[in-house]
Amino acid sequence: MSPRLASILFAAGLGFVAPLCIAAPQTDPAPTVRLVLVGDVMLDDGPGKTIASGRNPFAPFAAALADADFTIGNLECPIATTGQALDSKIYTFRAHPRVLPLLKQHFTALAVANNHSGDYGKAAFTETLDLLKQSSIPYFGGGRTLAEAHQPLWLNRKGIRVAVLSYNEFKPRSFEATATQAGIAWSEDSQVVQDIRAARAAGADVVLPFMHWGWERETSPTARQRDLARKMIDAGADAVIGGHPHVTQGAETYKGKPIVYSLGNFVFDGFDKPAEKRGWLLRMTLNKHGVVQWDTLAADMDAEGTPHPVNVPSPCGKAGDAEVRACLPSTTPL
Repeated sequence: MSPRLASILFAAGLGFVAPLCIAAPQTDPAPTVRLVLVGDVMLDDGPGKTIASGRNPFAPFAAALADADFTIGNLECPIATTGQALDSKIYTFRAHPRVLPLLKQHFTALAVANNHSGDYGKAAFTETLDLLKQSSIPYFGGGRTLAEAHQPLWLNRKGIRVAVLSYNEFKPRSFEATATQAGIAWSEDSQVVQDIRAARAAGADVVLPFMHWGWERETSPTARQRDLARKMIDAGADAVIGGHPHVTQGAETYKGKPIVYSLGNFVFDGFDKPAEKRGWLLRMTLNKHGVVQWDTLAADMDAEGTPHPVNVPSPCGKAGDAEVRACLPSTTPL
């Protein structure tokens, strides 16, 4: 209190008055959004039969899939009734359109940049895009033209804009989109870097590449994967997430940002080895500055390709971590 103000108060017969304390306004914590990603979702064969019988292969993870603002998976098959299986491929998949309601129930959007989207040719691929659109399921990493295939998936909530990109780099490359033909986005380093920078320039707060890469059944990432992951983060990506090898491949950090090299399978049958039946559900909490924290929930697939939670440590971390930690599953949302 100033001496002048004190003398005025005393002169008025009010005596000494303690200074008024005004509490600082409570500031709400920075808004966050929760994102869930899973690896390969293949809905032909065993999972397709499960759905045809009226059962839901996603049921054991329904709560975890729903406990997010956005849920994304890699659709490892076309959804169609048209087309012919490619003679050049050993394994070809095609799901029946009856799977669409379950995909709509459990996923916000689906990546189609993978080596099985074209298993039944371009007619089945374009039918897949049409069916997803009719079901109001956004897709990314593929399209009717090269430009559409490279468009990011835009997620916008609580003032946070997230751009998710998807690319395939496992043969056959013949199914890459062209300027005039439908197909998937292929992983060329210069194009990937350009797309990440373009997403930033378009107003993305967070940029997440979702890659289909690496050698099948190899539990460690290749030098190629490590190099490209670093290039993407240097270009402005906030995390890098991958799939395709049919096994998990571990995780690490670069410049305090997470790289989860392979989520493994999520809904998929036809595998015998335990490592091939293990997948991770990735949970990420994001704010306008990137990844706040993240963890993984382990899943083991049964003979029908349905995933079931398992209580084992799996990778986790938070913003700025120099090393990845291992965490036990928690039902508490991030």
